[in-house]
Amino acid sequence: MRAIVVSANGGPEVLAYTDDHPDPEPNPGEVLVEVAASGVNFIDVYHRIGRYQLSLPFVPGEEGAGTVAAVGEDVRDVAVGDTVAWSSVPGSYASRIAVPTSKLLAVPEGVTAEVAAAVTLQGLTAHYLTHSTYEVKAGDDVLVHAAAGGMGLLLTQVAKMRGARVIGTVSTEEKEILARQAGADEVFRYRGFADAVRDLTGSGVHVVYDGVGAATFDESIASLRPRGMMALYGQASGPVPPLDPQILARNGSLFLTRPTLGSYIATRDELTWRASDLYGWVASGKLRVHVSERYPLAEAARAHQDLEARRTTGKVLLIP
Repeated sequence: MRAIVVSANGGPEVLAYTDDHPDPEPNPGEVLVEVAASGVNFIDVYHRIGRYQLSLPFVPGEEGAGTVAAVGEDVRDVAVGDTVAWSSVPGSYASRIAVPTSKLLAVPEGVTAEVAAAVTLQGLTAHYLTHSTYEVKAGDDVLVHAAAGGMGLLLTQVAKMRGARVIGTVSTEEKEILARQAGADEVFRYRGFADAVRDLTGSGVHVVYDGVGAATFDESIASLRPRGMMALYGQASGPVPPLDPQILARNGSLFLTRPTLGSYIATRDELTWRASDLYGWVASGKLRVHVSERYPLAEAARAHQDLEARRTTGKVLLIP
């Protein structure tokens, strides 16, 4: 089968394409899927460079969607030909993948496989951040970093559904337009955003959703109102240095959390609850999924280069 293989940690050039990778076989409790599209996410970059260590060699990618080609033993309620999606399943940069049914999600009518591949991981993340990490309420002020990226566009829309005023940060005028189209009420550039946020809100925001990390962390803390929540869900610009907890006290008894998706889909019931909401929003038109770029699987290195250079908006997909 076709796949991307990483044999050594490093830059995008270590993403090696092959068309003769061994085909997977579904074990009991797994299904074999013909991949229609694979999602590209920053966690794939962290795996590639070794920030999050995986045993070498490995096939990167954790998200995708496609059609069931075969089922293993003890598989119920899934049939050949079904359209399915998944997240947090290693090996998704490939034309075929064996997926445990515990991670498998049925894609409903009204949602294409490509859209499911684009929305599942980031959409589940947007759901847990706004419904569980900090439960956004009507009238809340919410700060969303990288508001024109795949995560930012979804977070903005979901926070608006819950009645928040959304403030976004972006790097360019083009990205500002996209953020506003997604529903952002105010959009600022990164330089000096904390002062702009406090000028707008008076006391600061209720929650900051920060997937950028080192470059934005200090000003994110300064953007919060007393007892506000800092949800640091990623580190695209690099890890945050060690923190003196007194900073949280001095800025008004703040809360700081470093959440991960796995902790919020730890049970099958929680996974299907979040996915049902997510796919329902997409099918009804409440949530719009913006796919900015589609790359052939063989061009995974270029996809990573563009993602890291911030040349993309919305979601990036690989097509086997």
